Amino acid sequence: MSILFIKMGLSAFLASLGFGLLFNIKGKNLFLAGLVGGVGGVCYKISLYYGCNEILANFIGVIALSFLSEILARKCKSPVTTFLVCGLIPLVPGTGMYKTMLEAIHGNAIPALNIGLSTISIAGALAFGILLVSTIMRLYYHEKRVIRKKFF
Repeated sequence: MSILFIKMGLSAFLASLGFGLLFNIKGKNLFLAGLVGGVGGVCYKISLYYGCNEILANFIGVIALSFLSEILARKCKSPVTTFLVCGLIPLVPGTGMYKTMLEAIHGNAIPALNIGLSTISIAGALAFGILLVSTIMRLYYHEKRVIRKKFF
């Protein structure tokens, strides 16, 4: 069980690290971007292991990596997208997109629609998770700033 999580975390870390190199991220931010991807991948795999469906597991994974991206961006004084985009790569449903197109090319409309709807649902869960965390963090830091101005 734990070997499965370690393998997923390591592979997600390496994939995110590779895309960080591709996006020309430098220094400690490169390692941290890989770490964000690893955390998201492990949260995704743990959610699947404990019985969540694909959509919910992706949602949980993206919430974890979005929170970590927001926190690291403020600590490192970097844009959130530096960490978020690299961390998101392992969760993107690329296989679903490929299988949808393959079924459509072979003329199998029903399987193509089923796989396509599942893929779109996963992509929507990823987008909604990012939006939710971004909104929560923005509200939190806005309220923190207002309270600081009011009392200090």
